[in-house]
Amino acid sequence: MVINDLDAKVAAAAEMILASRRLVVFTGAGISTESGIPDFRGPGGIWTRFDPDDFTIQKFLSSRETRKKQWEILVKGELLSGVKPNRAHHAIAKLGRIGKLDCIITQNVDNLHQKAGNSPEKIFELHGNLQWIRCMDCGERYSVEHIMALLQGGVEVPECEKCHGILKPDAVFFGEMLPPDTLNAATDHSMRCDLFLVVGSSLVVHPAALMPAYAKEAGAKLIIVNIGDTPYDSRADILIEGKAGDVMSKMVEKVEKGP
Repeated sequence: MVINDLDAKVAAAAEMILASRRLVVFTGAGISTESGIPDFRGPGGIWTRFDPDDFTIQKFLSSRETRKKQWEILVKGELLSGVKPNRAHHAIAKLGRIGKLDCIITQNVDNLHQKAGNSPEKIFELHGNLQWIRCMDCGERYSVEHIMALLQGGVEVPECEKCHGILKPDAVFFGEMLPPDTLNAATDHSMRCDLFLVVGSSLVVHPAALMPAYAKEAGAKLIIVNIGDTPYDSRADILIEGKAGDVMSKMVEKVEKGP
């Protein structure tokens, strides 16, 4: 479908959503930059200020000094802060409320889809969630608020209160496998959807970036909303370049109005 006018593209995308029965929304860092979270790989992102090698699971487990450095980053708010959902998150939440959303598959670890009102049961977080801290030994989970209180109270490297094991932010580090149950569920939903909507992802990080391929191979339509090129642009039924908040607000407004 070749449509050049932005408004016409948004209208056509809204029509596809209205006609769909199983819509999967896939989100990446580009949806959360509008909430003030820098893209890890973009200008001002964390990898321009910190060594990615310090975020390997091997170094985290083997070096107390590395763990201390990461907890310092956490307590200073480098990875977490009081960010709020933006218009794009709220637009996707509206799709859930009006019954037009099968699920959300996200590469983000910021918990903003939940804060916007989406049901946690319908969100598959491929790279984890920084709102939780997990014990690497016994699996006990703690809220980030609980651990932040310990860090702000002077604890340099917190440990599990249950078994004294190593605590780690519940996000996927380099060298660590994606949670298999989440990955399998995301793959299954991608293969069974009839419309796959990408919002704010460059679609280059694997295996997450395979999800639109699974959808297209199963016969689904593909809409991409992103700033910048993706490897899937030539396969998209509708390709919209623009800010996620602007585009998704207009798109969902048209969906709410109906045919």
